[in-house]
Amino acid sequence: MNGARFPEGFHIARLERRHPRSDFHCGKGEVDDWLATRALQHQEKKLSVTRVLLDRAETIAGFYTLASGQIDFSDLPPDIVKHLPKRELPVAVLAWLGVNSAHQGRGLGGLLLAQALRDCYEAGKTFAFIAVILDCLDDAAKSFYLKWDFQELPSYPYRMILSANKLEAMMEG
Repeated sequence: MNGARFPEGFHIARLERRHPRSDFHCGKGEVDDWLATRALQHQEKKLSVTRVLLDRAETIAGFYTLASGQIDFSDLPPDIVKHLPKRELPVAVLAWLGVNSAHQGRGLGGLLLAQALRDCYEAGKTFAFIAVILDCLDDAAKSFYLKWDFQELPSYPYRMILSANKLEAMMEG
C-alpha cells in the first residue's frame, strides 16, 4: 500500500495556523473541539502532529493526529506479546481522525486512515514501535477500525490495536 490517493482537488498538509480549524464540523463535538482548540497547540509543543486534508477552497475536509506513546505489556493481546520484554512498550498513537460533514460518504475517512497508517509505517523505519493504538469514541468508530484489521485490547473494549507486523504486511503486501 502506497500513500493514499486523494480525489482530484484534495491535498494533505501539516496543520498550520492559517487553516480554518473552527469551520470544521464532523458531527462529533469532541473531534471538532480538538481540531479547533488543541491540535495546533499540541503540535507546537511537539506532543503530536496533525495533518489536514484540504479541498480546492482550502477548507479542511478531514484530518488525523498522530503521536507516540507507551502501553503496558500486560494490556496487550497474547498474539502481540510473544518474545517482548515485560515492561512499557512503544506505540504509535492515532489520536484523532475526522471527516468534515460536507465531505462524508465519499470514502475520505478510509483514505485518511490509509495515509495515517502509511505515515506510521514510514516513521517506524526510524523510530520503532510494536503497534498502532487508538481509542474509539463510539461503536460506529469501532466498527470502522475493525474493518482495517484493528482488534480490541482485552481489558479496554474501545481501545483498538494494530500490530506493527500487521501494519508492515499491509504496507508491503
